[in-house]
Amino acid sequence: MFSSRQQLKMPRKMVVIFGASNILWMVFAISQASKMEIFLEPRVAAQIGDVISLTCSTTGCETPSFSWRTQIDSPLNGKVKNEGNNSTLTMDPVSFNNEHAYLCTATCGSKKLEKGIQVEIYSFPKDPEIQLSGPLEVGKPVTVTCLVRDVYPFDRLEMNLMNGNDLLQSKDFLEPMEKKSLETKSLEVTFTPTNEDIGKGLVCRAQLHMDEIDFEPKERETTKELQVYISPRKTVISVNPSTRLQEGGSVTMTCASEGLPPPQIFWSKKLDNGNLQLLSGNATLTLIAMRLEDSGTYVCEGVNEVGKDGKEVELIVQEKPFTVEIFPGPQIIAQIGDSVVLTCGVTDCESPSFSWRTQIDSPLSGMVKVEGTKSTLTLSPVNLENEHSYLCTVTCGHKKLEKGIKVDLYSFPRDPEVEMSGLLVDGNPVTVSCEVPNVYPSDRLEIELFKGETIIESKSFLEDMDKKSLETKSLEMTFIPTTEDTGKVLVCLAKLHIDEMEFEPKQRQSTQTLYVNVAPRDTTVVVSPSSIVEEGSPVNMTCSSDGLPAPNILWSRRLSNGRLQSLSEDPTLTLTSAKMEDSGIYVCEGINQAGISRKEVELIIQVAPKDIQLIAFPSESVKEGDTVIISCTCGNVPKTWIILKKKAETGDTVLKSRDGAYTIHKVQLEDAGVYECESKNEAGLQLRSLTLDVKGRENNKDYFSPELLVLYCASSLIIPAIGMIIYFARRANMKGSYSLVEAQKSKV
Repeated sequence: MFSSRQQLKMPRKMVVIFGASNILWMVFAISQASKMEIFLEPRVAAQIGDVISLTCSTTGCETPSFSWRTQIDSPLNGKVKNEGNNSTLTMDPVSFNNEHAYLCTATCGSKKLEKGIQVEIYSFPKDPEIQLSGPLEVGKPVTVTCLVRDVYPFDRLEMNLMNGNDLLQSKDFLEPMEKKSLETKSLEVTFTPTNEDIGKGLVCRAQLHMDEIDFEPKERETTKELQVYISPRKTVISVNPSTRLQEGGSVTMTCASEGLPPPQIFWSKKLDNGNLQLLSGNATLTLIAMRLEDSGTYVCEGVNEVGKDGKEVELIVQEKPFTVEIFPGPQIIAQIGDSVVLTCGVTDCESPSFSWRTQIDSPLSGMVKVEGTKSTLTLSPVNLENEHSYLCTVTCGHKKLEKGIKVDLYSFPRDPEVEMSGLLVDGNPVTVSCEVPNVYPSDRLEIELFKGETIIESKSFLEDMDKKSLETKSLEMTFIPTTEDTGKVLVCLAKLHIDEMEFEPKQRQSTQTLYVNVAPRDTTVVVSPSSIVEEGSPVNMTCSSDGLPAPNILWSRRLSNGRLQSLSEDPTLTLTSAKMEDSGIYVCEGINQAGISRKEVELIIQVAPKDIQLIAFPSESVKEGDTVIISCTCGNVPKTWIILKKKAETGDTVLKSRDGAYTIHKVQLEDAGVYECESKNEAGLQLRSLTLDVKGRENNKDYFSPELLVLYCASSLIIPAIGMIIYFARRANMKGSYSLVEAQKSKV
């Protein structure tokens, strides 16, 4: 009878054996007389990734030739090397492509001989791996996983998991393989460790059942020693001498706890908020010089890798009979820079000894003095380094008592400082700053800014202080003042909100009365009698300007280069006898600390025409046909109108002149007569006249004689030159000689 596993394997074995018998069949019969033979193992096992060489050897032939092929004519997937009577097929590395029946053919002359070999592929490279889902703890289930990696063919694999000699589980992997591949197979078992498992070993055994081929190893196993844990338990505390102690005494507390591995002991004290304060990592905790503050609940915990177990004990420290008082009380408020004296006094103890310290053991920064049953600590001057809780320790015999006093500091030495970014001007924004210097603690400071009784800005400084230091804090705001603000009071109020401290003052303030300036405006100029007067007349120019404070008046005159020439700081500028050169632009400026306002006025001094010149060029006596220019000029008079006329009994004829000049080309006898120049302006007029005499020419002379031609050519050059001279002379005369103001241009 066959086992079930053997029955399942029989078909596969039969196929292999049948294939081998066919491989061993000789393609060509060998003559009985031939001595040629071929040697090749019928079957070989190769592990994937290894190197295997198949060697085909012959005898009875000196120079054989070899060839290799697979039975199904697939690629060899190897390298062939022939040497004499041997041929080697090397597969490096072995892969799934090498799982074939290989045929070696040897040819010697006309004879041919063939033998086959079956290459069986497998993979079983590593011992199994044992993995645990967690630490092994007595009484708690744990999952054990046994892994076999990169196995082939996995349908020949059998796995067994044992705890010591006890089989926990066995598994075969008989499902058909869909394709050739390396597989990782696993076996999982969940069990609950007990005390009896301590010291045992977990064994994972894997077997690859390929009995038809010979390879090693066919079986692999891994052993993992069980490390079984026991959570801490049965924790107990012993106290020596007692849980009730006298102040200054000592106590030793010992804790024990069972577990595997042995638990580590931790001592802690339970705080008021329920948290634990770690004290020691030893089984024994000794407390010496016990104080009242050492009373409380102490906790012992046994801890190992899988858990912990705790136990509590209550210690009561009893007070000593003598008393200690500290003055001026449990708290003292001091301003930085002052002097502070702390006094520690004892009653019911004749010869006490004293010591002072800070609660955080920082330097005292003070002077200690002892007199009988009193000790003083003087801090002078007190500074930020002295802001501590100070402890006075009194020893009386073997007893100790400690009292503390908290020194709280503040700094609020000066009233706030109010500053403006500039002058207060109606309608102009201004920034007001309220600064509180050398304040501490600055996070309790609040600054409020009032205008009158109305609060206009406030600020609190609640940000955390990076370090203890005196800070200068400020509040800034921008507002637009108006004239209605004048007389109002700006109040900067600083408050130091420390309700738990008793000190004065807790608020300081500074005030500033607002005086709003108004920049000069509505500047006006009044000219009496008028801005246009005759030469020699008196002129008063009066300037006024509104503003706060009242603007100062400054009179100036604008020069020809645009600059201003200062004249007077009186509101009224008086010219007792105006001259033509006083004509020009006068500027009045209203000036105060808030600004400047300007007003301009033009003063025109009129002068009656004078110095009239009326001439005829080239002469007042000319010949008929000549060219004559009649020119009228008036010197140094602005805005003068010049009119040229020819007098006649029938009426005067106004001549079309240009710049006071009238030209007669080819003068005729009828052009002779009296010519009159009338020069006038708003101040008056003046007349000049001349008589032009025109003589007739002789009839027998050529009209265009050489002498006349020369005269005509000369006059054509001279007349424009004379015209230009007269033009520039008139402009110079009309401009005048006053150099500060550009005179008005003449109108002709």
